[in-house]
Amino acid sequence: MNAKRQLGEFLQARRSQLRPGDVGLETYGERRRVPGLRREELALLAGVSQSYYARLEQGQSNASAEVLEALAQALRLGEAERRHLRELAEGTRRRERARRPAPERVTAAVAQLVASLGDVPVVALGRRSDVLAWNRAGHALYAGHLDPDGPAVPDRRPNMARLVFLDAHTRDLYADWPAKAKAVVGALRLASGRYPDDPALASIIGELALRSSEFASLWATHRVKTGDAAVYEMRHPLVGGMDVTQQTLHTEQGQCVVVATTEPDSPSRAAMTLLVHSAAAGGDDVQSAPVRGPSPARRA
Repeated sequence: MNAKRQLGEFLQARRSQLRPGDVGLETYGERRRVPGLRREELALLAGVSQSYYARLEQGQSNASAEVLEALAQALRLGEAERRHLRELAEGTRRRERARRPAPERVTAAVAQLVASLGDVPVVALGRRSDVLAWNRAGHALYAGHLDPDGPAVPDRRPNMARLVFLDAHTRDLYADWPAKAKAVVGALRLASGRYPDDPALASIIGELALRSSEFASLWATHRVKTGDAAVYEMRHPLVGGMDVTQQTLHTEQGQCVVVATTEPDSPSRAAMTLLVHSAAAGGDDVQSAPVRGPSPARRA
């Protein structure tokens, strides 16, 4: 992924999504050839020259922190979008690395957290949406049709983004699938700005864009989303419908831990309890890749 091109595409996409009236500009009934704001209009709002802004969109210039803030204000960006803009700009100043990064692993602390929440579905995801670890309940909720030992082998790990867009079972889990799809794409957008030199991340994005027209359309909007908490109506094939709150905890390694909960004393809680109990027979409490950190002998 070319960082400068990503920055230019993000600016262009967000500019096209703003109407003159949204930012207090009068059009006096004129017919406009482009959707949203023109380059010169956004440059005027941000207080930069038209030629300088044009070079930014074309990937021919770097932007200072002050210019980025002015553009964020002019584009009416939210906090997550501002952070994404800053990360894209930072990526333009880094030298690209061609070396493929090592497979991700959960830390000992994350593995302990996943294991300790035995009756609550938990999934640990890497920065590319690969499943790095899950407990029995998490496997039963999200991917009971897949091998529970999949996360232990990097080449066999399920990828949640791929499942949401390409797997019929996962798609059917969500009554409002478009909302879940938007959240997945928004999270990948954030990751692409944070890790512009990750070839494995670029590969999964390219695969999804080629195999799913829905993904390609959503990706082209350049919307970003933190996905820290959301409530989804899930239709599980074993226990039926339930409203599930998915809360995302972020780690220092750029990974996230998704915890699924339901309202106390609700039909959803009863359905979730039934699902967890049905998954309780056999297997280790956590199916995951080896944790990162010193060996037990060295810790002793």
